[in-house]
Amino acid sequence: MELFIPLWAFIVLMVGTPGPANLLVMSHGVQNGYSACIPFIAGLIGGKLVLNLAMVLGVGSLLEVYPALARVLTYMSACYMTWLALKGWNVMAENSAVAMRPSFQQGVWVHPLNPKAWVMTTLAFSQFGSGYDEAWQRYLVIPLSFALAQLLLHSAWCYAGAVLRTSLGSSLIMTRCLILLTIATVIWALFLAA
Repeated sequence: MELFIPLWAFIVLMVGTPGPANLLVMSHGVQNGYSACIPFIAGLIGGKLVLNLAMVLGVGSLLEVYPALARVLTYMSACYMTWLALKGWNVMAENSAVAMRPSFQQGVWVHPLNPKAWVMTTLAFSQFGSGYDEAWQRYLVIPLSFALAQLLLHSAWCYAGAVLRTSLGSSLIMTRCLILLTIATVIWALFLAA
């Protein structure tokens, strides 16, 4: 338990705080409601599991050796998340039947292209992974902990968006404000990574 509680505190703080993924899922919750976003949330979780697997296989070390590759990944991430956010620019919640609903495939790419996700994964394995006696334990506990936290916290962000949609009604202004907030967060993360 002495390893698990600090790991979970770290994961909850990292996954639960505002970032590009949470703001995207909240925007989609406003535009489409919670139920329509379940595939996107599943994609977010799947993409993070792929990222965890990549870390286990040594991709993090590869990015340390080739920092130019890390910069390219960062810019690709910013472009992709901005594109995902802007897809809803002209979508009001009441017109969401015509909207492009967020898909599993779109969600899968968010975390592998998200610098915040790379940092939190690297920190989780480096700071908390060494406390486990067996390598299989850290390779099982850390990814599954992230997956459970994502299921709960990404769902909470999406549900908050759906509640905004229900309580305030559909508004193109609200949708665009969330999109701009998402893009501002992406740009902020881009400058932090630079």
